Amino acid sequence: MTPTPLSLADVERLARAAHAAQTDKAGRPYAEHLAAVADGVRARGGDPDQIAAAWLHDAVEDHALTEEWLDTAALSPRTKAVVRALTKHPGEPLESYARRVLATPGALLVKEADLAHNADPGRLAVLDEATRSRLAEKYARMRALLGLPV
Repeated sequence: MTPTPLSLADVERLARAAHAAQTDKAGRPYAEHLAAVADGVRARGGDPDQIAAAWLHDAVEDHALTEEWLDTAALSPRTKAVVRALTKHPGEPLESYARRVLATPGALLVKEADLAHNADPGRLAVLDEATRSRLAEKYARMRALLGLPV
């Protein structure tokens, strides 16, 4: 028997709990980033699978949840595929990562929302100049690799 899929509210609670101890580069609770990405996916017309993936997009990469958890989670195969596509592996070239995102249906929209929040000028403004410059270049390069406007 297939388990009942997690609702978006369940996924949000799970993601917030999994990342509860984390902060972003500016020292803000990491869940604020997850919420902004989920809102960005929703605003871009994303569907429930993509919104769930937005909440979970950094969970495996940041070791908040494991690959094994993802394998058995009561999530749609599409949500799992998007989360896997968005999980950057240590030492992985950006080009390989971008190809995987582009090859996975639904992943580009989530990554676009992630990049939009990461590159938000208000969010970057609180960082030191060297970090702000490094991140702005990284995000612009990723947008170019994904064929998104820079």
